[in-house]
Amino acid sequence: MKIIVPMAGIGSRLRPHTLTVPKPLTVIAGKPIVQRLVEDIASVIDEEIEEIAFVIGSSAKGFPSDTKEKLLNIADKFGAKGSVYIQHEALGTAHAIYCAKESLSGPCVVAYADTLFKADFTLDVHADGAIWVKEVENPSAFGVVKLENGIITDFIEKPKNFVSDLAIIGIYYFKSGEKLLAEIQYLIDNDLKENNEYQLTNVLESLRQQGAKFITGKVISWMDCGKKDPTIDTNKQTLEFEHLAGNNLVSDDVVLENSEIIQPCYIGENVVLKDSKIGPYVSIDKNSTVTNSTITNSLIQKNVTISNANLENAMIGNHAKYNGEFTSVSIGDYTEIT
Repeated sequence: MKIIVPMAGIGSRLRPHTLTVPKPLTVIAGKPIVQRLVEDIASVIDEEIEEIAFVIGSSAKGFPSDTKEKLLNIADKFGAKGSVYIQHEALGTAHAIYCAKESLSGPCVVAYADTLFKADFTLDVHADGAIWVKEVENPSAFGVVKLENGIITDFIEKPKNFVSDLAIIGIYYFKSGEKLLAEIQYLIDNDLKENNEYQLTNVLESLRQQGAKFITGKVISWMDCGKKDPTIDTNKQTLEFEHLAGNNLVSDDVVLENSEIIQPCYIGENVVLKDSKIGPYVSIDKNSTVTNSTITNSLIQKNVTISNANLENAMIGNHAKYNGEFTSVSIGDYTEIT
């Protein structure tokens, strides 16, 4: 099984945090979003992962020079071959997949690195394909599918009138990467664009009309990482899942001086907590120091210094320094408020 991860977007809605770190590499509860995404997929497909191919943007679009190395390290954690491709121009969801054409063979999962999910179903690898979906209250904001006897009969992009509440979350299984590539190639060769982009929904509909039978994989939790508040909520939900699974995310070398940790929390290596109350639902990455502070429901990255703070619903980037009593802050990398 191969996993294709298009992640070439610059993540502008999550700025300032994505000015120095690509959104899929933002750390949630101690792990990059894209690593957690691959873990979620691996738990569902229950197949050996042969290759993980990442599609990123160019350095001109703000992707740091070490992005490739970090992604290859993630693939290595799964014992898989790692490949990194560059999408130089934003030409749509199908075009992003096309950039990884050299890796499109055999069974593959395509997963856009915008969301995390939890699912309790087993993927039927004998189906032609599967689309991960989630029931939503406002289907008009999403691409949705219609079902008949468990088989997808239609794909509708942002329907104005109600046709279905099963929203496509951006994760797909294809039994044949070759057939997927051939259909995308047809779109590109014939310049078949929608809103000036090559859309994956058009590829799916074409495959369906040719007889491919797509099933749905329903998820129990769909977590968005597009903006600050949803990302903090994703951190909260992830901590809850880890806690319920019995996983301890507090490093053994955390220094506690007159401080309290209220679970669930992630506290990384070499973190020092002095005269502080941390949690619940707080992630603090490695080499950070918190003094005389109370922090709840917040996401703190590595090498951060916080003092005299009362934080809730806060997101603070790497190497930041914060001293104050503001709440609901969003502070990017290397920022100092002292």
